[in-house]
Amino acid sequence: MLYEKESYALNGAMFEVHKHLGPGLLEKVYQEALAHELTLQNIPFEREKEFAIIYKGHTLTQKYIADFVCFDKIIVELKSVDEISDVFRAQVINYLKITGYKLALLQNFNRTHLTTAERLINLPKKDINSGFTNM
Repeated sequence: MLYEKESYALNGAMFEVHKHLGPGLLEKVYQEALAHELTLQNIPFEREKEFAIIYKGHTLTQKYIADFVCFDKIIVELKSVDEISDVFRAQVINYLKITGYKLALLQNFNRTHLTTAERLINLPKKDINSGFTNM
C-alpha cells in the first residue's frame, strides 16, 4: 500500500479529532483541530498550501489551496458534508494529477461514526498545457 505508515498516522490523527469533536461542525473547525493534532503527534504538515495554476503556459491568478500537505507528499482534504459525492472525488483526483502527488486522503467529518479516509491515487497522465506548481 502506498505510504502505508504515513496514511495510518494521518487516519489516527483524524480519528482523534472526531473522537473529541464529533460530527456537525464546520470544515474550518476540523481543519484547525487537525492542525493541532498533527502538531501534537509530530506529523509534518503544511496547512492551506498554495499551488499556482498554469494554463497553457500562463500562470492564473486563482490558486489551488490544499487543506493539508503532509509528509511533503500526501494531500489531505477535509469535508463536513452529508455525503462525499463523486464531484468531491473528481476534484481531489484532479488536484493529484496537476500537483504530481501520488496520494490524497479525503475525509468527511460529518459522520456519526468516522471511517478511514478515502484513499485517492494519482494515475499519471501527461498534460503539457495546464497544471499546478508549488508556491
